[in-house]
Amino acid sequence: MATKDQIVDTAVELGEQKSWEAVRLHDVAVALGITLDEVRAHFREKEDIVDAWFERADSAMLKAGQASDFSYLTPRQRLHRLIMIWLGAFYPYRKTTRQMIYGKLEPGHIHIQVPGLMRVSRTVQWMREAAGRDATYVRRALEESGLTTIYLATFFYWMKDNSAGSTRTSRFLEGCLSVAENLDRVVFTRRGAARRASSGASGSASSGADSEKASQTA
Repeated sequence: MATKDQIVDTAVELGEQKSWEAVRLHDVAVALGITLDEVRAHFREKEDIVDAWFERADSAMLKAGQASDFSYLTPRQRLHRLIMIWLGAFYPYRKTTRQMIYGKLEPGHIHIQVPGLMRVSRTVQWMREAAGRDATYVRRALEESGLTTIYLATFFYWMKDNSAGSTRTSRFLEGCLSVAENLDRVVFTRRGAARRASSGASGSASSGADSEKASQTA
């Protein structure tokens, strides 16, 4: 009986030979010399193979976070490496991966798009965990939104990038992360300053009131 990985590999290879849209589970079964029921034992439908393909990228990303030098990287460097490793998991099947995504975006595929959005959210959450991000409350929400935007923008940029080693995508991602880091620094430095100023003003007012009360008592 074929393994789950063998079925995924064969389906993706067939997608490269023709197109992902044209791949049928029957074709996969024939290529592996197994029955459709054996395919069904691992995948309920073709879309499940797409999910398994992206799960591989998530796994590769998390393994990258276990590298011996990872803890010495800056937060920006960690996110850059994780996203590039995630994208690298699809090499050299960029065409099929692109067609998988475009298939999800077709009008009328709401039943595919909603789980797709949940998948994006899951990947970003694991990315934050691997990078050791620990922001809370408002800062966490803003960070998640910003990282999701950067991750998706980089993914779509990568899908059309034919540069060797995806160097253009790497530079694009570096620019996005740099802007986000600067914005985070500006926003939360100002919030911290405003909070300290407010606390100082409250303390001064309280001190002034105490002094006035003491004067009246005297």
